[in-house]
Amino acid sequence: MFMGKRAATGGFAPDGIDEKEWHVLEAQLEATIPNYDRVNRWMTFGQDKRWRRNVRNHAMAGMKVLEVGCGPGSFAEDLVGLDVTCLDPSPEMLATAQRRVEAARASRNEPPAQYVEAIAESIPLPDDSFDMVFCLFSFRDFQDKARGLEEIFRVLKPGGQLIICDAGKANWLHGFFGYLWMNSVVQLMARIITKEKNHPWKGLAKSYTHYGTNGYYRKMLKAVGFQDVQGRLLWPLGMASRFRGRKPESLARDAPR
Repeated sequence: MFMGKRAATGGFAPDGIDEKEWHVLEAQLEATIPNYDRVNRWMTFGQDKRWRRNVRNHAMAGMKVLEVGCGPGSFAEDLVGLDVTCLDPSPEMLATAQRRVEAARASRNEPPAQYVEAIAESIPLPDDSFDMVFCLFSFRDFQDKARGLEEIFRVLKPGGQLIICDAGKANWLHGFFGYLWMNSVVQLMARIITKEKNHPWKGLAKSYTHYGTNGYYRKMLKAVGFQDVQGRLLWPLGMASRFRGRKPESLARDAPR
């Protein structure tokens, strides 16, 4: 049910999403913008704010940070005292994020953030640029997850850290209950909030259904070259997972001899 060749799963697999299906998914994500925060709040029982705070607290004042897949700016608007760059492949998401983030930063007398329209697999930014990279509920939507992680690894400074917060799936049994939640209760919540029978969350459930386990992505992070890799469920509900990985301080020093 949860893993297999993409041809048998509608173009979705733990390692990525076929290009045709990815474009459909992006259109569905754009359609969520008016109700994005409200549905997320309902489906997580309000825990989404706590998870964002958990991730945000990893950054220290003055850091140069990149959010890959910033969506409508729900996370970036609360990044205080940081040099922020927001990246997203959707011009609609990016425009929404810019309005929201700039309003928040202006209220704090902070300089504007930077905004980049691009996919995670091809980040048009220099090597060794960022102290920290965040992915908040965007990693599962990467076309090619390993390639996206390679690009993030490239733009991180030596010693820089990647923090991912995304769907919780400790193992396939845990994932089965998540599948039931996403395909039943969340669908009802989205229908009530949007007042639409064919709401975009119908399609978005696919990206969770074929998302891999924590162990699968820990191995992928290590294969890309990240060190000090961790990946665990966030409690009390275990609906999300947080991954951490660090780019080595010196690749030459750490390379096998």
